[in-house]
Amino acid sequence: MVEINAVYEGTLRCSATHGPSGSIVETDAPVDNHGRGERYSPTDLVATALGTCMMTIMGIFAGRHEVDLTGTKVRVEKHMTPEPPRMISRLVVDIEVPLPEDHPQRRAIEKAAVSCPVHLSLHPDVEKAVVFAWVG
Repeated sequence: MVEINAVYEGTLRCSATHGPSGSIVETDAPVDNHGRGERYSPTDLVATALGTCMMTIMGIFAGRHEVDLTGTKVRVEKHMTPEPPRMISRLVVDIEVPLPEDHPQRRAIEKAAVSCPVHLSLHPDVEKAVVFAWVG
């Protein structure tokens, strides 16, 4: 169990403190939803969580199999519904892996990525388009 405590700071901004580490994340509403867009929005954090979770689970798998994924990159594009209620409709995830396309662990690494807890936790209505580029 992890506890996160958040405070509404006013003007559509919040700060959240991660219990175990004390690390603080600030959020702001996006410009298209009455905010200033000066920090991650809460839905930006969902997109960030997806990309970083996928790489983390890939890294766990890779570590067990002595594969070096250092330098792997992810780009997540977040799309919101055009009309209310506002929600994430689509997340496009591009993962660049610095290994050759014919790497023997390729399929297992890709499977690990889409088995991450965030990917599995997102509602089925959220489209998740994942593309791997093997560039080593």
